[in-house]
Amino acid sequence: MTEQRFTVSGMDCGSCLAKLEAAAQSVAGVTAARASLVTGELVVTGRFDTAALVQAITATGHGIAPPTVSPERGYRRMLALVVVLNLGYGAVETLAGFLAGSQALLADALDFWGDGLISGLALLALGWSAAARARVALAQGVFLAVMGLGVLAMTLREFAAARPPDEAIMGWAGAGALAVNLICAALLMRHRSGDASARAVWLFSRNDALSNLAVVLAAGLVALTGSALPDLLTALAIAGLFLWSGRIILRDALAELR
Repeated sequence: MTEQRFTVSGMDCGSCLAKLEAAAQSVAGVTAARASLVTGELVVTGRFDTAALVQAITATGHGIAPPTVSPERGYRRMLALVVVLNLGYGAVETLAGFLAGSQALLADALDFWGDGLISGLALLALGWSAAARARVALAQGVFLAVMGLGVLAMTLREFAAARPPDEAIMGWAGAGALAVNLICAALLMRHRSGDASARAVWLFSRNDALSNLAVVLAAGLVALTGSALPDLLTALAIAGLFLWSGRIILRDALAELR
């Protein structure tokens, strides 16, 4: 019985982890598989054909490589820029959310904060030990959970008031968020090669783009109906998704520290 660790690109949510683990366990000879958002690694136990495992993982749209591969200097710069873009627009969208009175914008800002933190962790992970990454991730998981709970609390409070947000600010901020995510995807794409890696980049940005589109759609529905309900329901959905991701990060961080 052997244990092998692989670096997997494109992991940014709990559903990605479940899909990767299921794909690995479908390979003959694999007895256990565990993916981690903290380390970006897939740990596989058993006696199996490595080529078959790589094929199963790439079929899910993720890139996979041994964790010993050294990243290019250009990749470090690109990842740092992605962190700045995500955290920067997270601040912009948070401000827009308060100005517009939009809970969906505040929840989508949580998306950017979360992506910035996860990308920042990936940047730190290029030189830090697994234990150090796990400690940082533990704090990040708590931060994401607190932000998610805050958005949920504000959203539930707004159900009583039901004041429609400013749909113009909401729509423009949502469109800007989509543009930033597309820029990040383009930056990542320049430092990837091969079809599997390209699919992994788009998989990484898929949930973000869907959240952005949901905000733009909600803004349109607010304008059409004059109701705050589309904004509030979108906020609940996005905040719930990232509360779940925060829980996954905390679980993985605690497991890595044991």
